[in-house]
Amino acid sequence: MISTVQRVIENLKNPGDSLTQRAISGGFWVFLLRIVQQLFGLGRLFILARILSPTDFGLMGVALLTMATLETFSQTGFQTALIQKRENIESYLDSAWTFLILRGFALFAILYLIAPYAAVFFGAPEAEPIIQVIGVSVLLQAFTNIGVLYFQKELEFNKQFLYQFVGTLADFIVAVSAVLVLQNVWALIFGLIAGNATRCVLSYVVHPYRPHITLNIAKVKDLFGFGKWVFGSGVLVFLVTQGDDILVGKLVGVTALGFYQMAYLISNMPATEVTHVISQVMFPVYSKLQQNYSRLKDAYLKTLKLTAFISFFVTGAIFALAPDFTLLFLGEKWMPMVPAIQVLVFAGLIRSIAATAGSVFIAVGKPEIDTRLQIIRLLVLVICIFPFIAMWGIVGASFAVLLSIFISNIGFSIGVIKITQCKVIDFAKAIVLPTAGVSLIIVSSLGLMIVMDAGVWRFSVCACITALEYLVITYLFDNRFNYGIRNLVTANMKLLKGT
Repeated sequence: MISTVQRVIENLKNPGDSLTQRAISGGFWVFLLRIVQQLFGLGRLFILARILSPTDFGLMGVALLTMATLETFSQTGFQTALIQKRENIESYLDSAWTFLILRGFALFAILYLIAPYAAVFFGAPEAEPIIQVIGVSVLLQAFTNIGVLYFQKELEFNKQFLYQFVGTLADFIVAVSAVLVLQNVWALIFGLIAGNATRCVLSYVVHPYRPHITLNIAKVKDLFGFGKWVFGSGVLVFLVTQGDDILVGKLVGVTALGFYQMAYLISNMPATEVTHVISQVMFPVYSKLQQNYSRLKDAYLKTLKLTAFISFFVTGAIFALAPDFTLLFLGEKWMPMVPAIQVLVFAGLIRSIAATAGSVFIAVGKPEIDTRLQIIRLLVLVICIFPFIAMWGIVGASFAVLLSIFISNIGFSIGVIKITQCKVIDFAKAIVLPTAGVSLIIVSSLGLMIVMDAGVWRFSVCACITALEYLVITYLFDNRFNYGIRNLVTANMKLLKGT
């Protein structure tokens, strides 16, 4: 098995020599990985959502929230710091890996001990054993070979594709097999652990680095010097992205949490899928360009334009197709979450734009900007979320999230314009033009909802019209306003073929 995997790695296509070629090649592999992961994820979601109830997903959500809370408040920011460093990082790896293992054991023990109290907090006693068992995944992540971070640092995403995909495949096979037999929430738990266990083992196959138990305090302190801002930003991001889940679970109940988390998962595809792909590739690129502001500006504007072009289309499609998608693929029992999806999808769109700026802040060594803006986002969320949930339930929570992201994104936009020294008109142009496209999509979809009955036919027609309208308006803008998206896509495709 190991020799087979090694042969596959050796036959994977190597990226080109130039930074641009490596970025384009990396983007291809990361995008391919996300497509594959989402196909398996959606397939698993359709199967499990038909068999399991929203309450089952809510119980899984309680366990994941508990684990994520501990992980967030103990994160180190080491990986980001190591990727950002321009010098050789090998002398740091063993100390970082050792520290992460110690952290993993501590988190596992704490999770086991606090499980009863977390279950009582959410009013879900069934969650206690789930929280205790899910802690195994923390240990597996801690023991993963730290050498795999080189895949991102050196833009070798072709190798990361194999490493991540095999874990996704293991998660899918185990979760689907278990749900057919058990028909309860434990199928989700076993799938998660199987995926992390597979990645842990495979990490030592796909990368030759072999870490050793060593703890150099000076090296750890050095990493903490940069990582403290990543930690601060990470805590704030957790509070603004998971705080609403905690309050929904506490105030409205575990079943409502299941609806809300599913709505968030579907609606945030512009942020979690599109931007995840682009930002993961561009962060190491920005890091290498951090002292060349002219090239940094050009790289950022191209990234923003491509992100906006894709994210706005995904947003319009999700908004238009959410009712029929939910009914056809998940079942009528999930329909109460549709209004939340249609609000949260705009929050996901704004997040995708803000994330393009966050990568720049960290890459140029100014993570404190991101941290301060997350504080503003958190304050807005805290002010709004209690009254909004009291008035409108999970839809109110969705509006509170949207408002907090919108306000903080103003700061993200101003900050990245100042750092990259790009023109305001160029920044606005990348955003305004696709806004018109998504507006047309939404208007036409509402018209179809009125004149056609729900079902497979309306879903198919709406999907086709959504894609056609967006392509047509983009083509017209390209010709009339010199938007440039065709040239950007064409140039990237040529570079990809040349890598």
